[in-house]
Amino acid sequence: MTGGARVLADTLIDKFGRDRAPFALGVASLLFGFPIFFDAGLIVMMPILFSVAKQLGGSTIKYALPVAGAFAVMHAFVPPHPGPVAASELLGANIGLLTIIGLLVAIPTWYLGAYLYGQWAGKKFVLPLPEAFLSTQQIIDNDKRPGFWTVMGILLLPLVLIFMDTGLSTLSVMGLVDPNQPWVDVLKMLGKTPVALLITLLVCLMIFARDYGREKLEKLCGDSLAPICAVILVTGAGGMFGGVLRSSGIGDALAALLADTGMPVILAAFLIATALRVAQGSATVSLTTAAALIAPTVAATQGLSQFDLCFIVIAIASGATVLSHFNDSGFWLVGRLLEMDEKTTLKTWTVMETLLGVIAFIIVASLSLVL
Repeated sequence: MTGGARVLADTLIDKFGRDRAPFALGVASLLFGFPIFFDAGLIVMMPILFSVAKQLGGSTIKYALPVAGAFAVMHAFVPPHPGPVAASELLGANIGLLTIIGLLVAIPTWYLGAYLYGQWAGKKFVLPLPEAFLSTQQIIDNDKRPGFWTVMGILLLPLVLIFMDTGLSTLSVMGLVDPNQPWVDVLKMLGKTPVALLITLLVCLMIFARDYGREKLEKLCGDSLAPICAVILVTGAGGMFGGVLRSSGIGDALAALLADTGMPVILAAFLIATALRVAQGSATVSLTTAAALIAPTVAATQGLSQFDLCFIVIAIASGATVLSHFNDSGFWLVGRLLEMDEKTTLKTWTVMETLLGVIAFIIVASLSLVL
């Protein structure tokens, strides 16, 4: 509405060219995805994505999947996100080495499973721009649009704030920061996703109130709230469904069946995480729970190097990524933001998530045989 997304879209197109716009969006999301959580990152990037898609045309899928896939791989495989950090602590993996391996696995996994698949899916599934985006009118005149660096500053503010939470958590695990210090608690509180986004919103309001006046600011707030309400309700309902399944204990029951089968540790870790993912939906919960379940087996296995431990963490993260469906709030978030029906979401988002998990597992399983 303020024209900020259009400013960024124009800059991306000028720098990378029209044909490379989906790739540019994906690379930007990989960078943003290092400190920021999946849902927050996706919401921040969506207006830019839609602006690029509106200018260049074609199915929205070819722009959306590289972006969503970038946030998904960074959230699952790379510290300082909570899932890999918790798993590394449970299994005794070196978090610095895990960061390097996670990045080396995440980049080719994203390219093959999100970018290339997204370009193919964009030709197969013709998805128009969401009505909520098309019906949004730009309130700020073109000659008063915010500058590029103003927009970048607003985008980077929540990333920096959220990184204070995830980064300090990682430093605490590494023993470099005392988690009991009051200043650590304050900074981590400011870095919680809802707080960070609220602070960013307040900064935006102050900037636009100063430059454009109270009347336009009120209209901006009112028009921005309506399209997102349905997304919040449906996404919350999907998360609640996953919570009910977690409380039922079905995930733990499935994991227990796989824990004592005698299969290789890395394969068992992947399958246990997959069972948990399918049963209860949350990737982070699946990752941490599977790591806790497999930890005794890992501790009892002789001869595992730090590389092996990192590969097992990535294998667990791979299993926790596949087969996103109705009990995953991310499934509903992507589907509602893009205004896809459930069938199309299964054919696009679920397939992409499964590709990402399987590709990453193949990479680390192959590496475990040679390193």
